[in-house]
Amino acid sequence: MSETFLAVVNPAAGGGRCRKLVGPALDRLRAGGVSVEVIETAGPGHATHIAHDAYAQGRTHFIAVGGDGTSYEIVNGLFPQAAPSGPRPTLAFLPLGTGNSFLREFTDRGVEHAIEALLARRSQPCDVLRMRHAGGTLHYINLLSVGFAADVATLRARRFRAWGELGYQASIFISLTRMRRRPFPLRIEEQGELDRRPCLFLTFNNSKFTGGTMMIAPKAEVNDGLIEYVRWGPIGRIELVRKLPTLYDGTHINHPLAERCAVKRIDFELDAPVDVMVDGEVMSIQCQTLDVLPSVLNVVV
Repeated sequence: MSETFLAVVNPAAGGGRCRKLVGPALDRLRAGGVSVEVIETAGPGHATHIAHDAYAQGRTHFIAVGGDGTSYEIVNGLFPQAAPSGPRPTLAFLPLGTGNSFLREFTDRGVEHAIEALLARRSQPCDVLRMRHAGGTLHYINLLSVGFAADVATLRARRFRAWGELGYQASIFISLTRMRRRPFPLRIEEQGELDRRPCLFLTFNNSKFTGGTMMIAPKAEVNDGLIEYVRWGPIGRIELVRKLPTLYDGTHINHPLAERCAVKRIDFELDAPVDVMVDGEVMSIQCQTLDVLPSVLNVVV
């Protein structure tokens, strides 16, 4: 791993914290012999364009400097052009943003672990999940969710973004009062009957964590070539409040209304777009087909 890394820096990540901390972190990498060039993003979506153009010009080594949203944008700049026949790209992380759920798969030490991994030239293969939807295709390495978790994230992004942690708590409270339990029709592995059962949430995972510390998919593995599918049925409001702590240690999958399985493909039959949360980003899409690109990315962890 002697190639020069292109550090794609989101200076606004972490409420501007990234701008203050990135300089010393990059200095440590350079002092340790890691060659780094830097480009700052100018706004949402810019990291995707930077990564796309850099890969097209032959660059294969990238550092996502920010949060989950920064790495999500880079991944969508690299794919689909990097798969299946292109050179396998390498993605490292300097987690200086608000949410760093993917890296939590490997450590709770955040930026210190990320710097050590880069200095040690330590990497491993990682799957990329591919969602085809009515408006195009997106790629991700952490998780995509619909239902309650997406409702909370969407409400926070649209109404309470400037409130910080208070905005997150307000979004949870409002979503609890609404408590929408509804079907998201889908079929697993191109066989069986269409599942139209109402649920609280569905998540389609490559790694274990969301929200930084919530272990939503405790059995997920980032390079097993499978989608870890977790479903929680129409649990009641009081029961959900009582069981919220189990979402942080992964024992929620033992609840009678919970289900999980590891699959290669999921087909959706949605009548309209739905709100989704994907790797820290929120959007409204009409999901069609989800599958896996096995081990097409190297991650420095």
